[in-house]
Amino acid sequence: MTTRDIRTSTAYTVCDVCGRTLLRGERSEVYVHGGERHAVCELCKSRALHEGWVKEGTVPPYGNGGYRSERRRSLLGRLRARREDGLTGEEVARDEEAPAPAPALMPALSTPHRRERVREPRHVRAVPTSPEHRTASAIELFNGSEHPRTVSGVARSLGMPAVSVLPSAARASLVNVVVSWELCWYRYEVDLSDEVANVRLAGQGYELDELAPEERQPNAVADDAGALALP
Repeated sequence: MTTRDIRTSTAYTVCDVCGRTLLRGERSEVYVHGGERHAVCELCKSRALHEGWVKEGTVPPYGNGGYRSERRRSLLGRLRARREDGLTGEEVARDEEAPAPAPALMPALSTPHRRERVREPRHVRAVPTSPEHRTASAIELFNGSEHPRTVSGVARSLGMPAVSVLPSAARASLVNVVVSWELCWYRYEVDLSDEVANVRLAGQGYELDELAPEERQPNAVADDAGALALP
């Protein structure tokens, strides 16, 4: 009597994170990273998300591979074709780094006994007198705003920018911050007189000739996070 080898037809699944062979009946999820599909067990889902892997089916398809490089190329293409597609530089940068929209909040119910909110008086901050102190204060306020995120997003595709921080000659409380590349530039106004930091986008363009000569002379630098500093 001869013996016969008994083989099962069940295919074993190996987790691409921990390398463990999944037990029979244990399910895995498919995650996408670098254009490739990976099997992930239940115990390694959090590790996969921490490494930047995306669960298949949770985001719209952007192509097979090189998602990050494709985003960078799309930014360069949209900047060069700005006049054709009608996008502004601020919209392009926000599209690169825009966070997911926050869920809408339910409106507060009004009651007949609701009291009127008393408006507090506006406080004015003391404006530094020397240009050096105004420049340093403007950089501090700029770094605390949301705008370094835009600078960082554009710099990932266009390289590090030239930065000029110049106190305004028209108003002592204003400081102009100009961040420029070869393909675009941004001008921000920092108001030092407000108690709450007020940094707003005052202008943008795509030709360096649109800037004043002094705005094209850098006197500050930006790091990878878009934060500014004096050299």
